[in-house]
Amino acid sequence: MDSGAGPSLFPLHRCKTIHLVRHAQGIHNVEGDKNFKAYMNPDYFDAQLTPLGWQQVDNLRKHVHSSGLYKKIDLVIVSPLLRTLQTAVGVFGGEGYTDRLDVVPLMVANAADSGRAAISSLDSPPIIAVEHCREHLGVHPCDRRRNVSDYQFLFPAVDFSLASIESDEDVLWKATVRETKEEVAARGLKFLNWLWTRQEKEIAIVTHSGFLFHTLKAFGNDCHPLMKKEICKHFANCELRSMVIVDKSMAGSDPSTTNYPGKIPSGRDLPGDITNDKNLENESSNS
Repeated sequence: MDSGAGPSLFPLHRCKTIHLVRHAQGIHNVEGDKNFKAYMNPDYFDAQLTPLGWQQVDNLRKHVHSSGLYKKIDLVIVSPLLRTLQTAVGVFGGEGYTDRLDVVPLMVANAADSGRAAISSLDSPPIIAVEHCREHLGVHPCDRRRNVSDYQFLFPAVDFSLASIESDEDVLWKATVRETKEEVAARGLKFLNWLWTRQEKEIAIVTHSGFLFHTLKAFGNDCHPLMKKEICKHFANCELRSMVIVDKSMAGSDPSTTNYPGKIPSGRDLPGDITNDKNLENESSNS
């Protein structure tokens, strides 16, 4: 069957469900959505969420709980920038935090002058920071991150230890060189390939509009044009879109947890069993 003409069929253990989330409204979006040149404003360095952005976070949090999605997610991956970290912990974090020695908060109270209460890590999925899913690198101050040590103070229970975090300082952002769209897309595909090294099957990814758009444009070329449009259209602030990625290249090695091989026990039926089966058939036909 032509892959673009009808349904496609893949083994379940060759698939992962990913829930793609763009961060909520940041201070840079307010002016930047009106005038693209506003993204050059140095005041927007590592932009934090606006009060409206936090309202968007609260509403998405209600949705992931009411839909049952919260209980399904095995892992949250987040771009290590302030606005994405705030969105990730606000949406997927635990309930209100109370001081206790055995539980570290996901976010401390009033982090980055947000005016928000501390967020608990209790009963929340693990959250890890990954550089590969950052926004377009370079030139725009809003896309430059702080030192990892600063984030670790603000978000104590977020895991910043992965090898993708090259150094404490931001060595990827350049003041005069901005990534091309092709470079962003290549980085996005590298990130998706990296996902297959993870054991988790249902993953939320909190990232950025440009990263999502340029990465997803590489997909859906064998689909109906409307599905292609659905895959790669621009994300609104705090929009969540769920998709399935398939390991067609056999890069993953996870065995199925639901397949059953059958013939357990194996071997031929005993003669007595065959006789009993025939007697049952005769009784059934005479009744």
